[in-house]
Amino acid sequence: MTRKIKRTRAFELTLEIKDDAFVRPPTDAQRNWLLNRTLREAADDLEALDAVARRFVPGGTRSLPSDLRSADLTDAQIMEDWQLPLMRAMADIAGRTRGDILEVGFGRGISAELIQAWAPRSHTLIECNPAIVECFHVWREGKPDRDIRMVEGLWQDVLDGLGRFDAIFFHTYALDEDEAIDLLSSSVTFAEHFFAPAAAHLVEGGVFTYLTNEIDSLSRAHQRRLFEHFTSFRVHVVPLQMPPDVQDAWWAPSMAVIEVHR
Repeated sequence: MTRKIKRTRAFELTLEIKDDAFVRPPTDAQRNWLLNRTLREAADDLEALDAVARRFVPGGTRSLPSDLRSADLTDAQIMEDWQLPLMRAMADIAGRTRGDILEVGFGRGISAELIQAWAPRSHTLIECNPAIVECFHVWREGKPDRDIRMVEGLWQDVLDGLGRFDAIFFHTYALDEDEAIDLLSSSVTFAEHFFAPAAAHLVEGGVFTYLTNEIDSLSRAHQRRLFEHFTSFRVHVVPLQMPPDVQDAWWAPSMAVIEVHR
C-alpha cells in the first residue's frame, strides 16, 4: 500500500506500508483518516521547518575546555545576555509557587536571582562544575537569611538523595554544538532525559519548567513523552534578540519555555 502527498515543487512524501495489519483499526475509513492525517502533519512540519530554517543563526563548534575543574569560564561561556528573557520566563513559572524550588544548573546565577525575587520557602541548586560552584558561594553571601542550598555533582548522581519540590527549574546545556546535535537527534528535546526524574521529585500539583528549541520542536512525539509523566502543560513562546555572531547555538531567534504540571 503506497500513499503520496506533494506540496508545491519542493518535496513529495511517500508512505509505503508493507504489512497490511499495520495501523489497522476496525474500518478502512478509520485507517484512511489516520494515514492521511499522518502524511498531512509531516508535510505541514516540513513547510513550517522550511520557514524556521531560514531564521537559524549560523552557530559554530566552539566547545568548553575539557578540564572543567580548572577552567576559568567567562560569562559568555556560561550564559549570554540574549538568553535573559528565557531565564525570566522560566523563573517566573517556578518562583510563583513560592514553595520549595529545585534549580538544576547555576550558570551565572541570573536565574537564581530571578527565582529569589519571589522569596521562595527554600531554594536548592544542583551544579557539577566546581568553577561555577565557587561563583555560587560568592552569590550566596549576599543572601544570609535565605534558605538556599547547593548540592555539588551531576544531577544523575545526587537527585535521589533529595526530597520533593513544588517547582523544578531545569537548565543545563551541552558542552558544544556537536553534543547538542547528538542529543537532540536521539530525543524530542534536550530535557527529555529529565522528564521521569522531574515527575518523581515533584509534589502533587507541582510544576516543572525547561526550554526547548523553537515552537516546532514541540512535536506530537514530544507531547506524548510529556503525558507519560505529567497531566498538563503550557507553552510560552519567547522572542529573542540574538546577536548575529552567536557561536554556541544553532537556534532560531525565538524559543519555547514549557510549563509542565504533575
